[in-house]
Amino acid sequence: MPYDPQRTRQAILDAAVEEFSAHGLAGARVGRIAARAKVNKERLYGNFGSKEELFDIVLARELARLAEALPLTDDQAADLPAYALAVHDYHRDHPHFIRLVHWEGLERGSAVAAGHPERAAHYRSRVEALARAQGRGDLPAGVAPAQLLYGIFAMAVWWAAVPQLTMMITGNADEGERRRALAAMAARLAQREERSGRPG
Repeated sequence: MPYDPQRTRQAILDAAVEEFSAHGLAGARVGRIAARAKVNKERLYGNFGSKEELFDIVLARELARLAEALPLTDDQAADLPAYALAVHDYHRDHPHFIRLVHWEGLERGSAVAAGHPERAAHYRSRVEALARAQGRGDLPAGVAPAQLLYGIFAMAVWWAAVPQLTMMITGNADEGERRRALAAMAARLAQREERSGRPG
């Protein structure tokens, strides 16, 4: 079979996602990635340079997939419970992403992330959608839109990120109960304060 550079690159990236999400950057082994992708290490290095560069490319690719799967349009921004459930379901079905960013935080600490401007732009567009929803009166303005987005992600993703802690706190809550609770909490965040109508 003739050499197909695109297929080879894809195989390496797919193998690297598995390796990095399981072992982190320091624990990952290029030899295992190459073996899983059925290429030699020299071809891997030729395509991606160092292990660190490959890790950064994997993160960028997975964030692009997340961005495509979880857009936040103006209409969606007005329905926080539905968006929170979409975030929850994506991370439940793709647990490797949260593992990758956990490894990044553990191993790189507070250093500015590789590709920070592009990665930040992904979230900034969603913050802007929430800000527009607040401006239209679809969402309360008491919480800054960036903090609101952070809160939605924290609530929606934490169940998948720390399953043991989740079990300790919530016991044997099933998937349906978790989703109902998440929707209720997101709805509370989206609830505008009612004016009393009483004179001040």
